[in-house]
Amino acid sequence: MHRFLISAAHKSSGKTTISIGLAAALSSGEHGQRQRSVQTFKKGPDYIDPLWLSVASGRPCYNLDFFLSPDTELLSQFARHGHDAEVCLVEGNKGLYDGLDLEGCNSNAALARLLDLPVVLVLDARGMTRGIAPLILGYQAFDPKIRIAGVILNRLGGRRHEAKLRAVIEHYTDVPVIGAVQEDAELALVERHLGLMPANETAEAGRHVAAIGARIAAQVDLNRLLAISQTDIPLPPPLPQWRSDEQPVRIAVARDAAFGFYYADDLEALTAAGAQTVFFDTLRDSRLPPCDGLLIGGGFPECFLEQLEGNTGLRADLRRAIEAGLPTYAECGGLMYLARSIQWQGRSAAMVGVIPGDIRMHDKPVGRGYVILEANAGHPWRTAGKPAGDAALHGHEFHYSSLGDLPADTRYAYAVRRGHGIDGQRDGVLLYRLLASYTHLRASGDCDWPAKFVQYVRACRTADLKETMPCSH
Repeated sequence: MHRFLISAAHKSSGKTTISIGLAAALSSGEHGQRQRSVQTFKKGPDYIDPLWLSVASGRPCYNLDFFLSPDTELLSQFARHGHDAEVCLVEGNKGLYDGLDLEGCNSNAALARLLDLPVVLVLDARGMTRGIAPLILGYQAFDPKIRIAGVILNRLGGRRHEAKLRAVIEHYTDVPVIGAVQEDAELALVERHLGLMPANETAEAGRHVAAIGARIAAQVDLNRLLAISQTDIPLPPPLPQWRSDEQPVRIAVARDAAFGFYYADDLEALTAAGAQTVFFDTLRDSRLPPCDGLLIGGGFPECFLEQLEGNTGLRADLRRAIEAGLPTYAECGGLMYLARSIQWQGRSAAMVGVIPGDIRMHDKPVGRGYVILEANAGHPWRTAGKPAGDAALHGHEFHYSSLGDLPADTRYAYAVRRGHGIDGQRDGVLLYRLLASYTHLRASGDCDWPAKFVQYVRACRTADLKETMPCSH
């Protein structure tokens, strides 16, 4: 088995492109390699990189996040998803030692220590020559427990530049250079206002990933990478996962180019809790499929205003269903879609209109980072008999939009203890059986939202059936 973490000295060093290329090359058998099963992971809260990594490996990518999961759960997640893979590749976020606190307890380095992973450091070498040696030596000395097993030089200015850097690193350090990637416009992933374009938005994702894999395989010594990441210690087999034996419920999930931000393990948790997920396309489907509940996750609805507004049949069907009492959960992009309108770049487009408020896009983030919420008594999924506000929920947010023009009597599900939410103090609009929030939750730690949502959907269906049953005399 082979396990390693890809990190960098700082963000925007190209580690995502390198990670995608390595996953694609190793799983497809580039440059004389045999095909290997590759399990990818992404550190931190992120939907977009995992979409690309999933395309590259052919397997769902899973997130590992210190803020959302305790250490024991991170170890369990890594073992559960990686135990049957030949290669486990973890892509870090930001720089190797960057973190929320002075001790770096949630840094990439901390994750490497926890999972006992060697680190491959991606270095943006633009404009560097001799100065690259003290950079590497400093990263080694800062935490001797971190094994920097190799470096990949990125964005090189040509073969002469590469030769100089290799000579410097070989002379001053003991870290092997396992790859040297030249500056190449073909390796770039399309970016937009919130970062990389998601892989679910482009039909060319597979072709682009294959091209990246071929280029990375030609410039990285894959055999050397496998040698430095080899381990004879197997990951423990996963424990049996809980599965509900109650009657299943059908939950319709919006998944298309506009809405694709779902954690793989959250969807799996929905199924384990007894949900039969049926996916629908907000851009093309004219009707909501038959269902007991509805889930609309995050995405970029502002980039599809014309298509979303033009699909009047689905918008009307969604509004009728939600106002009639369909249990619904919407996060961020889903909240935006259910509002009255979205205003962006001088244009206003009509949306579903269930939420009596309007979305306005801004040039800078309104809410960004980790969130701590406290559910109040009105939250529809709270465990029966559990006092309001006795458990904090950890999540994250990243939105450039705000929701305004809401009525003064709007009800909310959460008080915001950290983060912004809807107005800096509250999040989670409550209407009918709808909960719509800017916060993204994850089925980890003490937040088992998929099971609670499925239980709520099941309870609503049972209550509705009782109401429609004829009275007996």
